[in-house]
Amino acid sequence: MPPLPQRQVLSPEGALAPACITGAAPIQATIYELERRRCNLCGQVFTAQAPAGMGEENYDLSVAVLLGLLRYGTGLPMNRLERLQLAFGIPMPVSTQWELLLKAAGLLTPAHAELTRQAAQGEVLYNDDTIMRILEKAPLERKATYTTSILSRSVDHRIALFITGHHHAGENLQAVLKHRAEGLSAPIQMCDGLAANTVGEAGDLNTILAHCLAHAHRRFVEVEGKFPVEVEHLLGQLKVVYRNDARAKREGMDPQVRLAFHQQGSGPVMAGLETWLRDQIEGAKVEPNSGLGQAIAYMRKHWKELTLFLHEPGAPLDNNLCEASLKRAIMHRKNSLFYRSATGARVGDTFMSLIHSTELNGVEPFEYLLELLKHAKEVDREPARWMPWNYPAAAASG
Repeated sequence: MPPLPQRQVLSPEGALAPACITGAAPIQATIYELERRRCNLCGQVFTAQAPAGMGEENYDLSVAVLLGLLRYGTGLPMNRLERLQLAFGIPMPVSTQWELLLKAAGLLTPAHAELTRQAAQGEVLYNDDTIMRILEKAPLERKATYTTSILSRSVDHRIALFITGHHHAGENLQAVLKHRAEGLSAPIQMCDGLAANTVGEAGDLNTILAHCLAHAHRRFVEVEGKFPVEVEHLLGQLKVVYRNDARAKREGMDPQVRLAFHQQGSGPVMAGLETWLRDQIEGAKVEPNSGLGQAIAYMRKHWKELTLFLHEPGAPLDNNLCEASLKRAIMHRKNSLFYRSATGARVGDTFMSLIHSTELNGVEPFEYLLELLKHAKEVDREPARWMPWNYPAAAASG
């Protein structure tokens, strides 16, 4: 692994080195060549002893962690890393990379399962999906495959889950919600207006549905060139709402105070906007089949869900957080094009979920994943003690 940064405090008289930052291969190695010599009398071969302290394992746990971060955290394909390592004279074949990642993902599975269980307890759940290719064909009726991003938000922490397969976002969310504790009230679900995000295999989800204002906003932006006056009016009204929400975040308002603030400051704006939308269609000012008419129809159809932030404490305005997390899967698709198999997709989901969840909670992912692998047996026994927000105490105790 690359050497960790070292902090040095110099006196005013101390001299600085020519350079404080140096370049190196992502994965470094020490190569020991053990000489072998044969006795001319007895023919026995003698091999030099390895240096003291060398273990039986060729690869440190940090190698698998770094591979996971490069592959699923930054989107670097395995073949590119292989070429880069060869340039430094340190071979890291794709097959070796895969073996290390597969083994590490198995050790990380208990933490990932616990992360899924705790995500189900969230107060607000965001979900969306994107197309993802898996070369291995499964014997299912559906041919298309997707990666779903589910972002869980509670008072104390944030959790990001990635699920790749033949199921849509709504079906994957329903599977996660099966882990929700009995007695908890229905969570708020934020998504766009596609049915695939809101319907599971067993029908509608048991959630309080909120739809994304940003999606509605984009429909108007797309027709701004043909309807500049009307679009400018709508965007101006939504700008007031977003300005109010930014103030609520800036001042750290709790959900109830934020709700009252929006009801007072954003409620009249949205009421006036609803009247304006209705007047555009019913007053025959806009052709219903035009681009603007269709954008207005979408907003009116989902008005209740688009204005949930005026009725439910903690309801978000849009799904931008989930879409930002989904870009990790999109980056993987752009760089690697596909997963080779369902197993490969499962490994990717495990690493992406753990990496992004640590980042959402302000934790350094390399250190966290390394601690999970070092304490794999303890994590398997008590995974709840090894979440991104509480693992330092578990690591310090043993």
